[in-house]
Amino acid sequence: MREIAIIEAPSVLGLRPSGVQDLPAVLLDSHLASTPGAVRAGRIEPPAYDPTRDAGTGVLNPHAIAEYSARLADAVGEALDAGRFPVVLGGDCSILLGNLLALRRRGRHGLLFLDGHTDFYQPSAEPAGEAASMELALATGRGPRLLTDLEGRGPLVRDEDVVAFGFRDAAESAQAGMQPLPAGLHAVDLDAVRASGAGTAARRAVDRLAAGAGAGFWIHLDVDVLDDAIMPAVDYRQPGGLTWDELESVLRTALADARAVGLDVTIFNPRLDPDGTIAARLAECLRRGLSVRTAARA
Repeated sequence: MREIAIIEAPSVLGLRPSGVQDLPAVLLDSHLASTPGAVRAGRIEPPAYDPTRDAGTGVLNPHAIAEYSARLADAVGEALDAGRFPVVLGGDCSILLGNLLALRRRGRHGLLFLDGHTDFYQPSAEPAGEAASMELALATGRGPRLLTDLEGRGPLVRDEDVVAFGFRDAAESAQAGMQPLPAGLHAVDLDAVRASGAGTAARRAVDRLAAGAGAGFWIHLDVDVLDDAIMPAVDYRQPGGLTWDELESVLRTALADARAVGLDVTIFNPRLDPDGTIAARLAECLRRGLSVRTAARA
C-alpha cells in the first residue's frame, strides 16, 4: 500500500484571512487522517499576510507567494521522492503553484483542475489582486514573471496538459474582463460534465492527460466546484455545481488511475460551517475517493 502523505498548507496569501486557513485543522479533526494508509507529513506555515497590493505586479503578497511556493514544493517533493502520494490541504488556491513546482522540478506533468471558476484572471482584471483568482493563468505562464517563472522553470504546466473540469463561471468571468482560456487548454464546463455523466467525463479527462504528460498528473480540488446548495462554506459563491455523488465519482475515477501523483484541497471555509456538518461530509467524500488509491496498492 502506498502511503498518503497529508501536508498542511494553510496559506491565505492569495486571498485574505477569511477562514480558509482553518481548512487543514478542521478536516483533520473530521478524521481525514483515518483514511487507510494516511500519515501526517508536516505543516508549512506561510509568511505574514500583507493586505497591501504590490505596485509592481498588481498582486497581493507576490514575493511571499513565491517564497512559500518553493517551501511547499520542497515538502511535496520529499513525499514524492519517498514514494508517497501527497494530499495537500490549503489554504487558498495559490498553493497550486507550490504543488506544481514540485512536479516541474521532476519533469512534465498534467493537471486536472476541478474548480467552479477557471481562475484565469490577469492582475489588471482582478479587483483585489488575489492570486487565488489567477492561479491557473500563473501556472500556465501568464502574469507577472515573479510568479510565472518560479526558479526559472515556468510555465509550470503546458496548456495542452491541463483539463479545466466542472467550472460554471463563463458569463461572470467574461463580464469581469478575464482573459479567455487558450484554445490548447481542454475545457469541460459543468454542462459538458452533465451531458456525459460525471464518471464518463472524468475518465475522458484522465485519458487525455495521460496521453500528453507521461509523468502523471496532479488533481486540484477547489470545493466551490460543488453545488452552492450543499457547499455554501466558500468565499465566492455562485449557483449550481456538482453533487456530492458526482464529485466522489470524479475523484474515484481520477485517483484510481496509477498516473495520478497528488491532490490538493482548497477554499473550504470552516467559519461558514459553524456546526461542522459540511466539513464532516467533505472529509467523508475525500476518504471515499482516496480509498480507491490505497485499495489499488494493498
